[in-house]
Amino acid sequence: MKSLTYRWLRWRAQAMILVGRHAAALDVFDEMLLRFPGDAYVLASRAHLRAQLGQREAAQADYRDLLAAHPEHSAASWFNYGYLLEEAGDLAQAEQAFRRAVSMDPRLDRAWYGLGLVLIRTRRFDEAVEVLKRNTELQPMSPYGWYQLARVHVDRHEPEEARRIIRHLKGFEPKVAAQLERETGLSA
Repeated sequence: MKSLTYRWLRWRAQAMILVGRHAAALDVFDEMLLRFPGDAYVLASRAHLRAQLGQREAAQADYRDLLAAHPEHSAASWFNYGYLLEEAGDLAQAEQAFRRAVSMDPRLDRAWYGLGLVLIRTRRFDEAVEVLKRNTELQPMSPYGWYQLARVHVDRHEPEEARRIIRHLKGFEPKVAAQLERETGLSA
């Protein structure tokens, strides 16, 4: 059981976030880390808040510290770290983080999608197809995975597969289907 001091500080940080005093919440998290070095909750919370505030490098550093000290913390933390790395262009590290996330939680559709984006950016289209198929199995009504999958099929010179996806998207996301038709020159 955590100490009364820990619970009080945690409550203060949450209250500061709730009322929009983000800098004060960061100060509380800093104090908590001084008192409770390496605490998983504090590192994850501070990393998340820093990412929301646009402090990407600081958020990455917190996730690095968190996942070095607590590698089994959560698939969501690995995903968040991978997202920040992908956004920063560190594709090799992002791929590792996304793969760790999906190994911990194979149903984490966001991590499959992030991994797919990394594979696309590294032009590993065959792998991207498999990963994006997994994403669309987990999130069949989300257009994002379908959109990227269609684009990969175009890049692989498989227009019929892309057309099939465009037809599928017309059933529930006609605007995304129309966008793909415009971008690819293919019609369903």
